[in-house]
Amino acid sequence: MELVFSVTQEVDGGFVAECLSEAIFTQADTWDELRRMVTDAVQGHFFDQPEKAKSQIRLHLVRDEVLSAS
Repeated sequence: MELVFSVTQEVDGGFVAECLSEAIFTQADTWDELRRMVTDAVQGHFFDQPEKAKSQIRLHLVRDEVLSAS
């Protein structure tokens, strides 16, 4: 099983991660911290389902940038 997280970078530099298939959300100040927080959030979400807690996790960084055409 693979869990895909949509990750956005906040204006203040932090990151927010939201799982696309489960109700799992987390945030962190750095990328390395986010990786740990996502892993912890998945293990906590599936605390009673150890086989799902070992899922592969994909972090998909979404960058939203607005450019002027003129």
